[in-house]
Amino acid sequence: MNTDLRHAAVVALGELGRSHDYRDRADAGHGLAAFAEMQEALVPLLELVLDPDDTFVTRRTAEALLRRKDRAGLTVVASALAVAHANHSDWIHSAIVDVFSVFSDDRDDAMRLCEEMSRDTSDRVAPGARQLHKILAEIDPVLRPV
Repeated sequence: MNTDLRHAAVVALGELGRSHDYRDRADAGHGLAAFAEMQEALVPLLELVLDPDDTFVTRRTAEALLRRKDRAGLTVVASALAVAHANHSDWIHSAIVDVFSVFSDDRDDAMRLCEEMSRDTSDRVAPGARQLHKILAEIDPVLRPV
């Protein structure tokens, strides 16, 4: 793994995330989600999930983070949920339902991660993880293991 190139990618996507064009910001959020485990990607990702100018950016970034189906992606979404206003919360909620309403195993794994994250010491992660867990618990996935 080339950490220098990964860092450069995060820097470039972070700059794109500051564009005046919502499409650039949405693309930046989608791209940055691939680097959610990197510390330097966390602030730009959180800013894009909570984009003040366009909820398309919120929706696209949140969905990309959730599609990782890992702790890094769920942590950013939980952190955003903890401070999101109603409009952002609605779009994040839609992304959660879209990502986790198909396979019960994916939803169940995410719920387990949220239970672990709810014990986090962060002011944002724990309450956001509890909100995320509640949303996940309300989803009735289409496909279950045989």
